[in-house]
Amino acid sequence: MSRRRSPARWAGQVVTTGGALLVALSWAVPLGWLVLTALRPEQDSVASSLVPHRLTLATLAAAWHAAPFGSYLRTTLIVAGSIVLLQTVTSCLAAYAFARLHFPCRDVLFVLYLVQMLIPLPVLVTPATLLVRQLGLVNTRWAMVLPYVGSAMATFLLRQHFRAIPPEYEDAARLDGASLWQVLWHVYLPLSRSAVAAFALVSFSAHWDEFFWPLVVTSVDRVRPLSVGLALFTQANEAGAAWQLIAAATLLVVGPVLGLFVVLRRAFERGVLQSGLR
Repeated sequence: MSRRRSPARWAGQVVTTGGALLVALSWAVPLGWLVLTALRPEQDSVASSLVPHRLTLATLAAAWHAAPFGSYLRTTLIVAGSIVLLQTVTSCLAAYAFARLHFPCRDVLFVLYLVQMLIPLPVLVTPATLLVRQLGLVNTRWAMVLPYVGSAMATFLLRQHFRAIPPEYEDAARLDGASLWQVLWHVYLPLSRSAVAAFALVSFSAHWDEFFWPLVVTSVDRVRPLSVGLALFTQANEAGAAWQLIAAATLLVVGPVLGLFVVLRRAFERGVLQSGLR
């Protein structure tokens, strides 16, 4: 005979479920309003009704052609994709070294490597800007890519995952004559696809929305990313209260990242859980 749930446990589940629903609604309601406004015809006033009389893609097309969003999108894809690729390579190498190799002061160096996560961005802006100017990289995509070549968070995430892999796999590969590079490529990386995918999704999303640093090092449209372009577009259209165009432009910016998360959601969840983070 199954035991009945205690009132305290039942109440706890109700509170937990209710809290989760409130959090979900706090995200879903603004997103739903954004989508409805972005698909609202330009002549349909936002103040007239919450739900538009009809939906159309013409507003998205109008927003796309109202500013050089094609150039913004190209720059964002190049910058975010380059950062994710470079961070994946450098973080996999560093994580393998900190997880499996033995060398002097390894743990001390790892702690120093993680210290960069504690340094706020405004502290680094002035020296980084001076360095970029001295290198002649202002108004180039390299100025947005090079400061993010390494990632302490990715190194920590992958190190945790590599440490969870049984060392017997590496020992067996070494007995077969595999080198360090072959062990990393044929043993650790295939077993860490979920962790790498989780990091790649987080990194891509973060740098897709990066605003402050690109705003500092760019001043021309041809190298501006979507985040800066959207801010300038919003500022230019707020005076005329063109909320449909602003919402449509915002949807053009956030839509790809939301779609990417929906597609890779399960890989992201597996990567976070398997890396030992809760």
